[in-house]
Amino acid sequence: MNEFQELSLQDRHAPRNTCFGCGPANDKGLRIKSFVQGDELVATWLPEPHHEAFPGMLNGGITGALLDCHGNWTAAWHLMRQSGAVTPPCTVTADFHVKLKRPTPTNGPIHLRAKVVESSEDRAVVEATLEAGGKITATCRGTFVAVKEGHPAYHRW
Repeated sequence: MNEFQELSLQDRHAPRNTCFGCGPANDKGLRIKSFVQGDELVATWLPEPHHEAFPGMLNGGITGALLDCHGNWTAAWHLMRQSGAVTPPCTVTADFHVKLKRPTPTNGPIHLRAKVVESSEDRAVVEATLEAGGKITATCRGTFVAVKEGHPAYHRW
């Protein structure tokens, strides 16, 4: 296994990022870790009781944050590879639509999977799933855009 496979994309490319969902430097955040697996990104995340909407079930906003951040990293990774760059561009969410298919249990790991389904030079459309207890509990489709100098998120990592 090489260094790229051992470190999450977040730890490798944005160790000082403080994003609530994916920032390694946010001690109170979700701190998801996305890894390349073929043409997809995957992540496993463990919920805690303070992430629940009610006992045993994940809060819908946390579900959205997980899918948003994982989808954003999927787009950034894709755009980096597409352009031949060695670091990902800073990308932001232009839109994302989450479908909550069923309650998400918090008694075990949550698995995220995402892939790019459309792209251009500066944006990617990503489809993602969130699975718990062996069932897909939420899906997401989002558009993520690489920002340019002058945007507040430009080189935030």
